[in-house]
Amino acid sequence: MTGFPVDPGALLQLLHNALDLGLVAALFYGVSLVIGEYPNLWTLRGLLVLVGAQVLSRILQLELLQFVLEKLVLGAAVALAVIFQVEFRRALELLGRGKLLKLFQPPASVPKTESAIDEIIDAVKELSQNRVGALMVVETQGSLDSRIFVNSGVTLNGELSKELLQTIFQPKTLLHDGAVFIRGSRVLAAGVILPLSERSASRQLGTRHRAAMGITERSENCLCIVVSEETGSITLAERGKLNRPLTSSKLRELLDAQFTPLTERETAAPRLGHLGRALGSQGKWFLRRFLGRPAPPAPDDKS
Repeated sequence: MTGFPVDPGALLQLLHNALDLGLVAALFYGVSLVIGEYPNLWTLRGLLVLVGAQVLSRILQLELLQFVLEKLVLGAAVALAVIFQVEFRRALELLGRGKLLKLFQPPASVPKTESAIDEIIDAVKELSQNRVGALMVVETQGSLDSRIFVNSGVTLNGELSKELLQTIFQPKTLLHDGAVFIRGSRVLAAGVILPLSERSASRQLGTRHRAAMGITERSENCLCIVVSEETGSITLAERGKLNRPLTSSKLRELLDAQFTPLTERETAAPRLGHLGRALGSQGKWFLRRFLGRPAPPAPDDKS
């Protein structure tokens, strides 16, 4: 069987383009590992769409559109660095220390076990019954940057327990006026001062409720639990909205709904790894056709 005539110049250009495409794919793959969480991958996809549009405008020689898209890509890249500054700071630190391989090993998420939820619920129930005011910031996904707090409080990094929470919020303790910051099964800090919401709220809501609205308005990576000192009512704040009043069983239901997906959450790396394998399979098939060799049926990715 006689294959298509092979032009060395065209083959060299094909390999050059393949190398260029591979390096860009590797760059985006590395950024996806830095970002980590699959829900955050939508932001990266938006940047990828802009880059693709810029390349297309260059091919079509649309100079004005290319100029505008170049500025948009630059602005989007800066915005991405700002949004995920904690993750990029960690990546740059690993790169500076020469521990590049650790970049491909995203830090394991702290599991939100049922026992941790049990401790929170038991503490909230006791505090509510005794009408002891409390404010708890619970990290749900990603990484909540402590710089979002007005004051990061006192570092504890203690094992989460209802006794610890009840002790912190006793009126005679020094830390009872602030919030506690909970990550997984650890109480990272107490006495945390949260930013207040600027939205108008009911006169029945005090500073704790405004603080719960404020922190959840500024970050989607957390929930905020409030126990009213006056009435003992339980409130859960999410994305600036208050869900109140709640029973302890309803609060457990809402926390379970937030924490359960995290134990099985999907990272961007496996998705992009699967995409890389699919593109590699397609590339081999087209290369065999280009060289005039018998090619197996084109791969069909059904997943």
